[in-house]
Amino acid sequence: MAVRPPLINVMARAAEKAGRGLVRDFGEVEQLQVSRKGPADFVSTADFQAEKTIRAELAKARPAFGFVMEESAPTAPSEGTSRWIVDPLDGTTNFLHGVPHFAISIAVEQDGEIIAGVVYNPVTDELFWAEKGKGAFLNDRRIRVSARRNLSDALIATGLPFKGHGDPSRIRAELDAIMPQVAGIRRFGAAALDLAYVAAGRFDGFWEADLNPWDIAAGIVLVQEAGGYVTQIDGKRDPLNTGSVLAANPHLHLPLGKLLRTANGTRRAAG
Repeated sequence: MAVRPPLINVMARAAEKAGRGLVRDFGEVEQLQVSRKGPADFVSTADFQAEKTIRAELAKARPAFGFVMEESAPTAPSEGTSRWIVDPLDGTTNFLHGVPHFAISIAVEQDGEIIAGVVYNPVTDELFWAEKGKGAFLNDRRIRVSARRNLSDALIATGLPFKGHGDPSRIRAELDAIMPQVAGIRRFGAAALDLAYVAAGRFDGFWEADLNPWDIAAGIVLVQEAGGYVTQIDGKRDPLNTGSVLAANPHLHLPLGKLLRTANGTRRAAG
């Protein structure tokens, strides 16, 4: 049985407490107050309540840490360089449509590096967690990225632009390049869980652009600690701050990257 480090316990308690509220609200989703942050970009009272719960739990345990949270303004650390990066409800559109595929994502950034993270799906009670140098786990079980070597056997996840967001021409070019080469592509609508699934070997890779730090921070350390590679789509190494992510097992990261970069280069040349 895996022994969770203290920092993971802090994040897990916060995620599980907020998760109980999300499960309750999920059962009464038609009664929730919902507003729009932009076209097809929703936020509900469930998001705000989950964020409030998580913030209170984390601040109580580590009062000196700063916060970067989806639904509120960032706060700087009162001392040191550590900060929490939190998405209280990744997959809000799924949540509001009664689709049980959403998660809470919490990570710790220290000196510009993600050192720990959890991704928690309260519907399935799956807690994915990792701390730098200590491996990645699903609940109490060690997890690893898949060992598949051939794109033709691979199941790859991605995100698709929605109304008012992203570049449809980019994703069309990328899909045209990837689809003929792989066993399947999935779009589930929660980047944090997509990355957690790569870490657990359920997906062999994942790519998406135009993401926010709270969408991917915990997933980055999960994939890395599970033995996978995480870069930007263009191969550079700052996915957290650029919002461009390519994550895969060590065998497929390079060929996926080549296909995506060729597709984008051809699109730009044609445009």
